[in-house]
This record gives sequence, structure tokens and C-alpha cells, in this order.
Amino acid sequence: MAKPPEILLPDHPAYAEAVEAMRRYHEAMDAGAPAIEVENLRQVAESLFQAVTDYQMRAYGIGGGTIH
Repeated sequence: MAKPPEILLPDHPAYAEAVEAMRRYHEAMDAGAPAIEVENLRQVAESLFQAVTDYQMRAYGIGGGTIH
């Protein structure tokens, strides 16, 4: 049986990367960047936060599904 993944602590680089992506998204919105750029940044930030959340759920043993 495979060992479950380790739980990520709040100072883990994955969290920092997600927060930085969200900061870039908000900065682009505030600066009036083109809609396509803002949407791209939103999708990147959302994806990074979702990846951290999915990882944590698996680490706590409550996430299911397949890892692609």
C-alpha cells in the first residue's frame, strides 16, 4: 500500500506560489489589464489553489479520485 502524502504546512512553497498568483491576478485587475490577461491570471491562481486543496485532502485521507 502506498504511503499517504505528507500534509503541507502553511509555509510550504506551494502555498506561496498560489498566493503570489492571486496577487498578480488582483494587480492586473486593479491596473485595468486586458480582460484576456486578467482571466488567464485568474485561471492560474484558481488552478494553483485547487491543486493545494486537492493535495491536502488526499493527505488528510478524505480526498478521492484519480491523480492525473
